[in-house]
Amino acid sequence: MLVLRDWRRLAAWPTLGFLAAFAALEIGHFDRAIAQALFWRVDSGWLGAGAGEWWARDLIHQGGRWLPRGVAVLALIAWIASYRSAVLRPWRRESAYVLLGMALVIGLVGALKHLTNVDCPWDLAGFGGTRPYVALFDSRPSGLGAAACFPGAHSSSGFALFAIYFALRDRASRAARVALFGALVAGVVFAFGQEARGAHFLSHDLASAGIAWLVLVFLYSKMLAPRAAAIYSNTRASEYASMPLARQPRMFREKHSQSAAPSAPTSLGLNGERS
Repeated sequence: MLVLRDWRRLAAWPTLGFLAAFAALEIGHFDRAIAQALFWRVDSGWLGAGAGEWWARDLIHQGGRWLPRGVAVLALIAWIASYRSAVLRPWRRESAYVLLGMALVIGLVGALKHLTNVDCPWDLAGFGGTRPYVALFDSRPSGLGAAACFPGAHSSSGFALFAIYFALRDRASRAARVALFGALVAGVVFAFGQEARGAHFLSHDLASAGIAWLVLVFLYSKMLAPRAAAIYSNTRASEYASMPLARQPRMFREKHSQSAAPSAPTSLGLNGERS
């Protein structure tokens, strides 16, 4: 399980950050302003449509799908092979974590898209569509058809790669940081491509990043953190045991002196009974 310090660093502070950024976008109505400034032109439409389809749709959206799929397949192969390979056996739990974590993130975001009933930008008046803009928490007009564009699904598949960071976090910290950066880049690139096409606003992809991170933190706390804490505890115990007695932490010294203390001797009476 995670200690309080880890919960603050991995869950509490990121949650506050995501909520503050999302609230700023919603309250300040910055989504449409950002889209108009970066991706939409009245005379030519969306940046990632028309002449931009080759990179926004073909390369980033359709081609980009193979990155998370490939990672998931490799995780599945590693998990299955861990039952036969001595090299992969120590990574069995991490492989399962990556596979399950990515599936949960992508599945949850996909389900939420159909529950939130939020339109894509390309369907809105002022962005080439006809529908009125309805904020996430506003009442939707009864005659308006269903929508499924929040949170951003494609970017969630990129942010789901955060799972690799958590799988490596307690075993290879440098590689974990590289994985964290790579997942962030993948999610941002996927988000940029979809926003350039008019498929999502910035808040849609920010929500995907937040969901991915928090789902993976929770799963990490259940699947990987307990074992890491036990390994760390055993390692520290070995280090403390090799220290001079005066340098050992008081709690460690008291605990092990009690466990190592010999039991009180007993004496036998003349009739052989213990006295």
